[in-house]
Amino acid sequence: MIKQWVCGQINGKDVKEFEIENQQIVLRVMEYGATIHRLLFNGVDCVAGYDDLAGYQQGISFQGATIGRYANRIGGAGFCLNGQSYTVEANDNKVNSLHGGSVGFHGQLFAGEEVDDHTVAFRLFSPHGEGGYPGNLHLTVTFAVQDNAVTITYNGLSDCDTVMNFTNHTYFTLGEPNCLNTLLTIQANAVTPVDSLLIPTGELLEVTDTPFDFRLAKPIGQDIGAQHPQLQLAGGYDHNYVLGDTKAWRQDVITATAPNTKIRLTCSTDLPGVQLYTGNVLNEPLGKEGKPLCRNGAFCLETQFFPDTPNQPQFPSCVVAAETEFTSVTRYAFAKA
Repeated sequence: MIKQWVCGQINGKDVKEFEIENQQIVLRVMEYGATIHRLLFNGVDCVAGYDDLAGYQQGISFQGATIGRYANRIGGAGFCLNGQSYTVEANDNKVNSLHGGSVGFHGQLFAGEEVDDHTVAFRLFSPHGEGGYPGNLHLTVTFAVQDNAVTITYNGLSDCDTVMNFTNHTYFTLGEPNCLNTLLTIQANAVTPVDSLLIPTGELLEVTDTPFDFRLAKPIGQDIGAQHPQLQLAGGYDHNYVLGDTKAWRQDVITATAPNTKIRLTCSTDLPGVQLYTGNVLNEPLGKEGKPLCRNGAFCLETQFFPDTPNQPQFPSCVVAAETEFTSVTRYAFAKA
């Protein structure tokens, strides 16, 4: 069942929020940023965020938002495609680009529309040159709730060859006060190590005998304070895990289990990477119910192409040819542990 209502206004235009509900899940998504506002499993809100639209407009941590045109970072705020150089916004340390810059999709108003009794589609047009990216891009992000799972599907079409890397930036709490005791597994043998500005070096770091090994379940906080140079650079986990070297469906490749609420989250995706982020710099005074958003209060599982892929030809390509539809699917399923 789907409900909708006006949750506020931006520049005099109504902003709608949609609720998709079944016996297990209640999902609320706003047109602003195609943002997940609430995700309840058996009555427990499993995601961080803010109480209202104003909170998302004022927030600085991309809570629940759809990210584009390029999720994560692009080194040097530029790249070359088909022999032509493109400059994008240097909004990260004044050197690199992060999450599409100030005109990123997280701050734009999508047009929401009910598709059926368990699916809502959010559509956005991004003109050629917006944020520095080539191509007139038409993007549709659909959120579907079926049984115990939320499925997010991205469909992009451009009239020019371009890069496409979309993700969702939900901070999962699974109903816990912080993420440190959450048991996590990631079926990945390597991460992409980063430099001092969190740009991939181009190498792969095997996780064996490192704090990055989550192939067997362990608490997120077990090794987060280890004296490993990569953890020290990021202040915790803020790294891309290598799920594969191509775009292909990977079933239940990530599992997270909350110790107190006993909620288990499993993530499946067709993308080659996932960014594990443990809210290392979260520090906002007013989250949901007036409570602060604090360091390590939640964790993100941002399925993606690797960071800086346009400048790293050895990484799986994120280039999509003109008039070729790009489709990607990520599913988050919930159960009682």
